[in-house]
Amino acid sequence: MSDEYESGGARPPGPLDGDRGFDLAGRLADRERRDLRRELSPADRVAERAQFAPASGGDLPVLDGEERLVFASNNYLGLTNDDRVVEAAADAAEVVGTGAGASRLLTGDTLVHRDLEDRLAESKQTDRALAFSSGYAANVGTIAALDPDVIFSDEYNHASIVDACRLSGAEVIVYDHCDAEDLAAKLGDAARDPGTTDGSWLIVTDSVFSMDGDVAPLSDVCDLAEQAGAWVMVDEAHATGLYEGGGGIVQREGLSDRVDVQLGTLSKALASQGGFVAGDDDLIEYLVNAARSFVFSTGLTPPAAAAASEALHLARTTDRRDRLWRSVEFLREGLTDLGYEVPGETQILPVLVGDRGDALALADALYDRGVVAPAIRPPTVPEGTSRIRVAPMATHAAHDLERCLDAFREAGREVGVL
Repeated sequence: MSDEYESGGARPPGPLDGDRGFDLAGRLADRERRDLRRELSPADRVAERAQFAPASGGDLPVLDGEERLVFASNNYLGLTNDDRVVEAAADAAEVVGTGAGASRLLTGDTLVHRDLEDRLAESKQTDRALAFSSGYAANVGTIAALDPDVIFSDEYNHASIVDACRLSGAEVIVYDHCDAEDLAAKLGDAARDPGTTDGSWLIVTDSVFSMDGDVAPLSDVCDLAEQAGAWVMVDEAHATGLYEGGGGIVQREGLSDRVDVQLGTLSKALASQGGFVAGDDDLIEYLVNAARSFVFSTGLTPPAAAAASEALHLARTTDRRDRLWRSVEFLREGLTDLGYEVPGETQILPVLVGDRGDALALADALYDRGVVAPAIRPPTVPEGTSRIRVAPMATHAAHDLERCLDAFREAGREVGVL
C-alpha cells in the first residue's frame, strides 16, 4: 500500500473501486412486492381505546379523529393508564429522577430498582431477580453470559431468543414446537454425538407463545432436562403477572424450583418497559458481573421501575386477572360460535384465516368498523396459517367485547371468510 494512502491521500485504484453501499430503496420495494412492508401508525394513548394516525412516514402524524377499540395490545391487565401506576412513575421521577444516569454498576442502581427486583423475586418464587433495560437485552445478555455449548430451542421461540442463540456461538438444535418427544429424541441424538457429548446444555423455551396462544409442556421439559443434566430457561414474557401471585406458567405448574432461569418482561402485563431474569443467588450475581447487556447499559429508568413494581402489586392484589380471563373466555366462545377457529389456551386468541390476503382484508374491515386487531402473516407465522391476533384487556367493558364480536361477524361476511 502506498505511503500516500497510508497518510490519508488518494485511494489506490483497483479492487477498492466500486459501489459498496446499500440499496435500501430496492430492499423496500422488494418488501412491498412480497407484502411484507409495515408502517408506523401512532396512537394518542395506550389503553383499551385510542385514536390513530394514518401512516405518515417521516411527516408529522395527524390523528384521524375516530376512537377505536384496541384488541392488539400486550397491555393485558390494562394498567398503563391506572392512576396508581401513573402516580408511582411520577413519584419516582420527582424523587429519584427521570433516568438512572449510569449503568447499575456505577451510580445507576437505586432503591426503586431494588424494590422492583424484590417483588419480582417473590412473585417468581426465586432468591433474586435482576432488571434489564428490555426483554431483548435480558435474553441476549443471559444466554451470552451462560455461554452454553449446546442450546435446544423450541422452533417457535421469540425473535429475541433466536437472536440470542445465534449470537452465543453455541451449537443450536431446534426441536419441534411444544413437542417433548422430539426434544427427547434430539437430546438422545446429542448424547450419542461425540461433538456434543461434553459441555454445558441449555434448553430454552417461551412459556406462552405470542402468536399461537399455546403453552409449552414445561413439566415434560424439566423431566427431560434433569435426565440429560441440562439447564432449563423459560421466557415468561406473555405470562408474567397473569397467574396466581403475579407469576407465570412456571408458578401455575409449580415448577419454580426446577426451572434454572426465568425471564420476563415489564412491558406487557406490567405496563412499563424493561425485562428481568429471576433465579438463585449465584445466577443473579453472575449476571450482574457477566451479562454485557446489563453491565454496559444505563439502568432501567426509575419511573419505569416504579411503574412495573406498582403494576405487579396490583396484578397480585386486585381482580384484574379475573376480569381478563372472563373476557378471554367470552371472546373465545363468541368467535368460535361465529365459525372462526381459535386455538390456544391463553389470553392470546389467534383467529385463523389461512390466506394472507384474506387476513389483511379482514384486519382492514375490522379497522373500518372501529376495531384494531392486526393480521399476522408469513414469515412471522408459517405459510397457510395467517391469522388475526386478538388480545383483550382486563379493562374492556362488556359492550366493548360485544362490539368486537359484531365487527368480526360483519367483517368476516364482507371478506368471505365466514
